[in-house]
Amino acid sequence: MLAAASYGTNPLFALPLLGAGIDAFSVLFLRYFFALPMLALMMVARGRGFGLRRGQVLPLVVLGLLMALSSLTLYVSYAYIGAAIASTLLFIYPILVTIIMSACFHERIGWLTVVCIVLATTGIGLLYRGDDGAVLSPYGLLLVFLSALSYAIYLVAVNRGQMKDIPTLKLTLYVIFFGLFLFAFRFQPSTFAILSSRPLLWLSAFSMALFPTALSLLCTSAAIQKIGSTPVAILGAVEPVTAVAIAILVFSEPLTPRLAVGMLLVIMSVTFIIAGGSVTSHLLRVRKLFPRLRKPKI
Repeated sequence: MLAAASYGTNPLFALPLLGAGIDAFSVLFLRYFFALPMLALMMVARGRGFGLRRGQVLPLVVLGLLMALSSLTLYVSYAYIGAAIASTLLFIYPILVTIIMSACFHERIGWLTVVCIVLATTGIGLLYRGDDGAVLSPYGLLLVFLSALSYAIYLVAVNRGQMKDIPTLKLTLYVIFFGLFLFAFRFQPSTFAILSSRPLLWLSAFSMALFPTALSLLCTSAAIQKIGSTPVAILGAVEPVTAVAIAILVFSEPLTPRLAVGMLLVIMSVTFIIAGGSVTSHLLRVRKLFPRLRKPKI
């Protein structure tokens, strides 16, 4: 739960930076830039090497761009549909993973998956139109869908070919390293002036790297060691719940009964599809993060 909640703090640290006038490219550059030394220190602490085989570089570049695209479209969507709804809609990525695995790798879709897709679609329909009849920005919805789709493709790709043999910590480090280049090309030098005028923003930038990245990885790894992959994936529902709570309580985003029901349907549908077990292995790539840890003997 702490791992999922940590990842759900993205709006808490991103929205103040975006609200201060820093564009999404520059905000994500700061997040990725500060995350790199944290992950590198974790690798050194575990005695990991940084070497790669020649055939692994290009796939890691592609994975880095997919992850960067997912982060970018999510952060930009906050300006159009709000963090609460965006974070909930992003959580449909396990359903997209299931659809991709069925369409591309001929995995069977059972009746539970069909029911979950119908539930999620119903929930999205409720989120699309508010109680006052106003509809959400189609552009914002498209951005969140692209974010979820990019992440779903990333999760499928990271479990295939040579990528599945790379320890998760090393893979994450290089994914963030290559993704950083996408944001570096659009980084605005005026960002430093904004940060200097409001020192607390430095804390937000550092916290983006610490909580949704480093702490989330550490806690997820420890949780899998103790309770297994499927319960950890199911408890991932805490992620959008945390993001929604932050958006409502901290940033005063509205929550109407219609929106609440829509969010609940989306979260329930994804939780049920994860509980089915077929998608779990694609959602969690941290089993090899700390292989020296051992379960305590009882």
